[in-house]
Amino acid sequence: MKSPQSPLYIIGFLCFTLSLFSQTKSLTVLTPSVYPVVNEKTIMETTGDSENHKILLAAVKAADLEKVLGQSGPFTFFAPSDNAFSKFSSEELKHLFNEDNKKVLKDLLTYHIVAGNLSASKMLRAMCSGRGSASFTTVQGAKITATMKGTDIILTDSLGNTAKITVADASQSNGVIHEIDTVILPTEL
Repeated sequence: MKSPQSPLYIIGFLCFTLSLFSQTKSLTVLTPSVYPVVNEKTIMETTGDSENHKILLAAVKAADLEKVLGQSGPFTFFAPSDNAFSKFSSEELKHLFNEDNKKVLKDLLTYHIVAGNLSASKMLRAMCSGRGSASFTTVQGAKITATMKGTDIILTDSLGNTAKITVADASQSNGVIHEIDTVILPTEL
């Protein structure tokens, strides 16, 4: 018997709960106030207004991705916070922001973007179907894998580094933002 704290037990419980809700006809009578409010702003505008994403905003601008994140989308943006970027040394950040490394920076940032509107509940459903994990192809072209650790959604990059979604489902006019606590990497820097 699995312990109540095991990830498979938690995922199983969440999958069971989701399946019950998806089969319940009473969900169709919920008022609009129950659903998440969609921000009128784009992912780019919200990132620009955020106090927690100043380094990310500078990186998006340096990589010339402003237009992409300002378009209609939809996109899912796993947005590293300033604290996530602070895990890099100052030399690594200088290297990333060097004009000669624009492609490296662009690859890094597009690795944080998935085409489509991928809410936390959609990720959870995909994990339920995938027996505890789900892979998503990023705009950069490589995959990220989502798993659960306790009640947290954890993203794992191609190098085995992990990032926790700390703020989920910030709905925007062109997609959704999930704040993460670590910058995920498509390749070694």
